[in-house]
Amino acid sequence: MVIGLDCAAPELVFGQFKDDLPTLRRLYEGGVYGELESCIPAITVPAWSVMMSSKDPGTLGIYGFRNRRDYTYDNMFIATGEYVKEPRVWNILSDAGKRVVLVGVPQTFPTQPINGVMLSCFLTPTLENGFTWPQSLADKVLELAPRYQVDVKNFRTPDKDWLLQQIWDMTEMRFEVLNYLQESEPWDFFMWVEIGIDRMHHGMWSFMDPRHRRYEPGNKYENAIREYYKLIDAQLARMLSRIDDNTVVLVVSDHGGKKMDGGICINEWLWRNGYLALQEAPPEDQFDAEGRRILTPFTKVEVDWEKTIAWGAGGYYGRVFLNVEGREPHGVVKREDYERVRDELAERLKAIPGPNGEDIGTQVFKPQEIYQRVRGVAPDLIIYWGNLDWRSVGSFGHGGIYTFENDTGPDDANHATNGLFILYDPRQPQSGREIKGRQLMDVAPTLLDLMGIRVPPDMQGRHLLGE
Repeated sequence: MVIGLDCAAPELVFGQFKDDLPTLRRLYEGGVYGELESCIPAITVPAWSVMMSSKDPGTLGIYGFRNRRDYTYDNMFIATGEYVKEPRVWNILSDAGKRVVLVGVPQTFPTQPINGVMLSCFLTPTLENGFTWPQSLADKVLELAPRYQVDVKNFRTPDKDWLLQQIWDMTEMRFEVLNYLQESEPWDFFMWVEIGIDRMHHGMWSFMDPRHRRYEPGNKYENAIREYYKLIDAQLARMLSRIDDNTVVLVVSDHGGKKMDGGICINEWLWRNGYLALQEAPPEDQFDAEGRRILTPFTKVEVDWEKTIAWGAGGYYGRVFLNVEGREPHGVVKREDYERVRDELAERLKAIPGPNGEDIGTQVFKPQEIYQRVRGVAPDLIIYWGNLDWRSVGSFGHGGIYTFENDTGPDDANHATNGLFILYDPRQPQSGREIKGRQLMDVAPTLLDLMGIRVPPDMQGRHLLGE
């Protein structure tokens, strides 16, 4: 049984909340555990597919939720499961005759035939688009859990009471279905992922973390995240009480969570520093009737591509694309100058200080240096602003290159580079041994080995318990 907790933070599970999570604590005190380094970028898509295929994002050709389809300027696609071309653990197990149950695992929409049953993930537009395999399972799911949902829509909202109700309702419905499937379906491999922790972190982190700039001691939501982890833990106890002594339990998260200090306006900086040319200056210092800035998305400005060297994208991490001659339609960066321009830009981006002139520790990555292969259309540079203390903001109108309001709605947290794992094998009890230095791609080979299936030689990870 693989228990996926999207965005679960090791310092909370193994530290701050440990006395409130007896089920998880029993697992790691009787097994092995540790931090699990995420991929770059440390984001739900592609992290779960990286984990379950043991292939890096470059090999998968998936660099985030939205990706460039080609080298034109505006042809993007959302990386649903149909874009994952490498086999994942459940494909290999199905082919080997093992029976599989999957619920909510990212990049499982659209559903595909497997030897078992599948409920799709948060990328499902609506339940009417089809969210189960086989399709006939949908009626039973909605009979059991009539308010079943794959995600909380609009989780970036100022209405925190509404958000909490939505997340709790979604989670309770999910466990209704999980308990039914656990009891009614035969399975060799049972995996599910709860997206609710991620939504709680993004929506509620400032109420919990004294280091967050908006934290207020004693606020009414101070324990909201803790209470949600307790809900998960209690529901886990119910599920685990029904498994036998031959069932190995693996708890994993794809990345962690951390406070978000603000945003760096990447396109604003590129424009002000001569890398991005616009037909006319973007509107600034415009406010609506409630005093909020009126922002202009990058897609709404007129770019002068024949004079543009680079442009960027927003998100929890930054992406910069160079406008290369012979590659992009109106490319201006000559091939022989590509690496020089890329290096220059990388150094300048790393040197952008914080609002008070401080070094914030930004990291910049070249895909060719961090991936085994680079498929599809990768960013030319991937940026962790302030080592993910800051997010990337692509819009204009913030009055400068820094913003403390998120342009896609209220958001308190960014992703941290390390998630977690707990491996509990009742056949080989351990004494709570911590293992260091493990990463996402180590999960798939471990699972296949535990299931007695040969590990494909092109998997990039190693066994979690290996030397």
